[in-house]
Amino acid sequence: ILITNNTLGNRAGSELYVRDLAVALLKRGHTPIAYSTSLGEVARELRAATIPVIDDLDLLAAPPDIIHGQHHLDTMTALLRFHGVPAVYFCHGWIPWEEAAPRFPRILRYVAVDHTCRDRLVFEHGIPENHIRVLFNFVDLDRFKPRAPLPIRPRRAVVFSNQANEYTHIGPIREACVRCGITVDVIGLSAGNVCARPEEALGSYDIVFAKARAALEALAVGGAVVLCDATGAGPMVTTDELDRLRPLNFGIRTLQSSLNADVLAAEIARYDPTDAAEVSRRIRASAGLDAAVDQIISLYQEVISEHSSASEDNADSEQRSASRYLRWLTPALKRVYTLEARANQAVSERDQAIAERNGMRDELAKKNVEYNQLSSDADLPRQPVEQHRVRDQFRQTIAERDRISAELADVNARLNQTSDECAALQGQLTEREHDLLALEARFKRECEQHEQQLANKEGVIQGLSSTLSSKEAQLENITSSLGWRLLSRYGPLKHRFLLPLYRRIRNVL
Repeated sequence: ILITNNTLGNRAGSELYVRDLAVALLKRGHTPIAYSTSLGEVARELRAATIPVIDDLDLLAAPPDIIHGQHHLDTMTALLRFHGVPAVYFCHGWIPWEEAAPRFPRILRYVAVDHTCRDRLVFEHGIPENHIRVLFNFVDLDRFKPRAPLPIRPRRAVVFSNQANEYTHIGPIREACVRCGITVDVIGLSAGNVCARPEEALGSYDIVFAKARAALEALAVGGAVVLCDATGAGPMVTTDELDRLRPLNFGIRTLQSSLNADVLAAEIARYDPTDAAEVSRRIRASAGLDAAVDQIISLYQEVISEHSSASEDNADSEQRSASRYLRWLTPALKRVYTLEARANQAVSERDQAIAERNGMRDELAKKNVEYNQLSSDADLPRQPVEQHRVRDQFRQTIAERDRISAELADVNARLNQTSDECAALQGQLTEREHDLLALEARFKRECEQHEQQLANKEGVIQGLSSTLSSKEAQLENITSSLGWRLLSRYGPLKHRFLLPLYRRIRNVL
């Protein structure tokens, strides 16, 4: 089973999904292989578990039985490298460009980890509903064990997110917790506190601020979870709302409230140890790793069986699909690279201006030292000629200092302008990424329309062919009949004798 992913570096959602799934598959006697062009900490964990990890598909000497695709660039690379191997494509996110679903004949099933991702597949990428399965995210219950019962009143909270830092959502959370007398810690990449074994840390906290996979793990442990991330705030997960929040993966669609201390304090006030324990029990009963792996393996077997029973050769269709994919990909990459080049140039100009400003500051500092020295020298008793010389030098130093100060102000203005340009280019880059998603959705819809038109035309051609066959059968019946043989034999006599006789009789009458 070849599992692809954008990166196998930092401990993030899809990377950990690959790790947990690959380890579970290995335990069941399968051979998972992880592929990514960017390797790191998660890749080392996989290799430590004796799971092969590669960043070059030519290193795989034997073709896989199936491709478990995650992220379109890596999935398409694997599909084009291994001809004749079927694939399943997994979509883990609503926003990331990497999660866009490629259309390819050998991708026989698409898997969404929640209803939000399902909507992206259907309504933005044109994937037929009968090709989509929704398989919710899972949690390794052997690692994330239940904690001791929660206290009556919460005392400790943790922000469990790779996006959490002082510039995102830590501030409002800290303010809300201070109001409630709760201390707050932060676990995550952006905060500089990566936790390799969160299952050992989560049990120490009464309230956990998290979303998606992180929220699911905290719920399995037994903490009271408030859905929250840099994009917004959501509700505390309670028994009343669990059935609504679980199909959304506790993700972006659940974060509809603004990030402010009042909203978060209101959710903290809903803290109920008994209800949190019931939520945890229900999560542990329905979101375990083993049941999810059973479903995934069953899907693999279904896809392999379907592909092996298909007799048609899709080589031409695959080439057209690959060409369409590259046609969609090329303009987007060109726009990104152009913006990156402009942004790099702006950053280079900004750095040059900063260096120039720092040099001028140093020169200005030296002139100030000279100015102070000359000021003290000007006050000393001297001969008239010497006094005039010192005063002239003093004025010259003042003029030079003013000139440098003016140049420094000009450099600062240029630096601010360059910084603004960098920010504008970054905004354009973000806008182009959104345009890219819109372009992709439009392109998928156009492909679907063209395919439907082609199918309609093929249906018309088949109908005409059927009609032609029917007419040919009728003609065959006519030509084989006795009447046709008599007509073909005595027809010339009719024109030679009977018609002239008929005309003569008509003239006589």
